[in-house]
Amino acid sequence: MIPQPTSRRIFLACGVTDMRKGFDGLAVLVQQVLREKPHSGALFAFRGKRGDLIKLLWFDGQGLCLFSKRMDRGRFVWPVTATGTVALTSAQVSMLLEGIDWRRPERTWSPTLAG
Repeated sequence: MIPQPTSRRIFLACGVTDMRKGFDGLAVLVQQVLREKPHSGALFAFRGKRGDLIKLLWFDGQGLCLFSKRMDRGRFVWPVTATGTVALTSAQVSMLLEGIDWRRPERTWSPTLAG
């Protein structure tokens, strides 16, 4: 599991990102495309074209951290937006980072819970 910082600000770069980019390349995207400061303490998430790789950029107070996760099977479900803004709950972000379809989580029925 990728650790989530205590910061409540999480930015998802909606669209495709060149996954060859490292610290500096992603920090430039944060500044120029997202119009944010990479050292603000927020978490910035990027997804590759195939959808099986994400990279997270985060400033922990001492330096930039770059986390990456590649799915063995399946793809990360990434938001699509016409306005450029998507609001996700912390639970939806956790599901997104784990590769779970956060748009419509399946609820399982259990006879023991039905009472």
